[in-house]
Amino acid sequence: MGEVTGIAKRERPRAPMRQLTEAEINLETGLADDFRGAVRGRQVTVLTEEGWQAACAELGEKLPWTTRRANLLVRGVDLTGRVGTRLKVGEAVLVITDECDPCSVMEKARKGLRKALAPGWRAGATCRVARAGRVRLGDQAELQEI
Repeated sequence: MGEVTGIAKRERPRAPMRQLTEAEINLETGLADDFRGAVRGRQVTVLTEEGWQAACAELGEKLPWTTRRANLLVRGVDLTGRVGTRLKVGEAVLVITDECDPCSVMEKARKGLRKALAPGWRAGATCRVARAGRVRLGDQAELQEI
């Protein structure tokens, strides 16, 4: 059983990430008020603490998880290769649609970050919303086989 340890959103492209203690996840727009949520297969992005820590260790620098610009940070859940698997976070259920490939924005944030995020799904997963609901810091995060 894992845990939700971070929630963040941005209202527009290139806007700073705003950390939250709770958020609504809905079928239409993903994490409420996040500008990327309308993209169907990428409504919510999820990063694991373990993947982020491995990337930071490779860089030799501890960076805030919001540098990755993901919506949710979870601990104790391995997302690697789990396309099609459901991820329950709080009241919401997400379906993992793909690995989240690190982009050039990561390299602009910190030289070498894009490469450090590339192996083993370290950059996280993209998800679509299967069931709407509220997510709060400290909520359980668990994979559910379909």
